[in-house]
Amino acid sequence: MHRIFILIGKSASGKDSIYRRLIGDASLPLSHVVPYTTRPIRTGETEGREYHFVTEERFHEMEAEGKIIEARRYDTCYGPWYYFTADDGQIDLEGSSYLLIGTLESYIAIRDYYGEGSVVPLYVEVDDTIRLARARQREEEQAQPKFDEMERRFAADEIDFSEEKLRTAGITKRFENLDADTCASDIRTEIRSWLNGE
Repeated sequence: MHRIFILIGKSASGKDSIYRRLIGDASLPLSHVVPYTTRPIRTGETEGREYHFVTEERFHEMEAEGKIIEARRYDTCYGPWYYFTADDGQIDLEGSSYLLIGTLESYIAIRDYYGEGSVVPLYVEVDDTIRLARARQREEEQAQPKFDEMERRFAADEIDFSEEKLRTAGITKRFENLDADTCASDIRTEIRSWLNGE
């Protein structure tokens, strides 16, 4: 049975690094889904690879067309930014399994859209001290660092990923990311067990 696997976790928990290791693994039959965002493109990102970068107007057009599976609005220090998954033909559970990166909120919405048996959460966690150091390093590499936005996201994560919200969403299994290769290996084993029906 094909499934949608969603890597979720707080900002700077290493989801992108783990995602690259898994999606690039030829032994895992997982397809890539490109999400959408209205935030500005970051240094090193490419349109259509990490995200489809669209205007807020385009987001509202797609919303009016009924193409939004899930959307999150963040009231940032630079105005509202939307992140969303669209029903744009990328996902076909008859033909493939998929790997996505999301938030707890997006996991719940995608699970409700496709059905609980079709969507598997993969919760990645890291000590807050390590996350903060990673987040600072990432911002320092940007042409125009946004440390104020980084700090806002860090604080918001404590609410968005509270233990109560994790329990309510049914998140029971966790993958500690002290080392990206080890964490990716543990998640790879988990994905294979789901795909093999174990």
